[in-house]
Amino acid sequence: MSVADDAAEEAATDGPTAVGVIGVGSMGRNHARVYRELADVELVGVADMDTEAAERVAREYGTVAYDTGDLLGVADAVSVAVPTGAHAPVLEQCIDAGVHALVEKPFVDDLAVGRELAARAEEADVTVQVGHIERFNPAVRTLLRILPNLDVLAVDARRLGPPTDRDLDGTVVSDLMIHDIDVISAITDARPGTLGATGAVDGDYATAQCVFEDGTVATFTASRVTRRKVRRLEITARECLVVVDYIAQTVEIHRSEVPEYIESGGTVRHRTESVVERPFVETGEPLKAELGAFIEAIREGTEPEVTMEDGLAAVEFVRQIEGLIGMEEEISARQEVTR
Repeated sequence: MSVADDAAEEAATDGPTAVGVIGVGSMGRNHARVYRELADVELVGVADMDTEAAERVAREYGTVAYDTGDLLGVADAVSVAVPTGAHAPVLEQCIDAGVHALVEKPFVDDLAVGRELAARAEEADVTVQVGHIERFNPAVRTLLRILPNLDVLAVDARRLGPPTDRDLDGTVVSDLMIHDIDVISAITDARPGTLGATGAVDGDYATAQCVFEDGTVATFTASRVTRRKVRRLEITARECLVVVDYIAQTVEIHRSEVPEYIESGGTVRHRTESVVERPFVETGEPLKAELGAFIEAIREGTEPEVTMEDGLAAVEFVRQIEGLIGMEEEISARQEVTR
């Protein structure tokens, strides 16, 4: 039995799963908060290169500040919320220690390194989930239940407005557009085919158009300069138009308009009435659903909902778009900073 198997069995039989957070910026701090709220989970510690920040978050959530190596010695599982350039070395430490990991998106900077880490994790029986949080948005989960009954023709994703609750990490494509790339890849379950892209405002505004191998046409727009925050996905199907609002966590299904004839004062008037269905969406915090699913995968020994292969596919798509836009210099500069 492997180290990871031992950890999973102990977590399942001897009490709460011991978890930690590596990287306590705005995202990592939220991971610590949510772990404290989950049942059958114990937040045993946090770690960060900024030891003062780690100690501050540890005090806030009633846990202990460690260095990374020591935290991996007491945790069954960790969230890795460090800058993207540090994902690979930290994940390597997790695998060597037999500790399961949820790694924030983008999974890795370097695809070859990511594939090697995926192979090592599988060999070591270490569960690795990639943090594509929109998969756990209640509106997206409702959408995925609707889609099997629809013949999807096209999708249009818009993610506009600067994220104000965290530090910016990467290009607008790897920071924002990647969310919709992952969701739409899950919707189509097909590989991207013909691809085009353009960018503006020093890389803070980007659009991309893709025809997937199954014929689905996808349009992506991402902006960190638009003043109004928009997180919206529209799916055009033969049967209807489906509109998803990620922020409001709502889904609307617009059916064909119904003609109606009304007699008024001896005159027959014609009007068209729209038919809009609003499926029930059980709203909730996506991060809590994401971390709950991660813990469940560990305890049950099942494949995580967002796999390393999913994470690598999203990064590969991002790199193709960045290459078409000409973001290579920005990518290179970012990698130099994080080394």
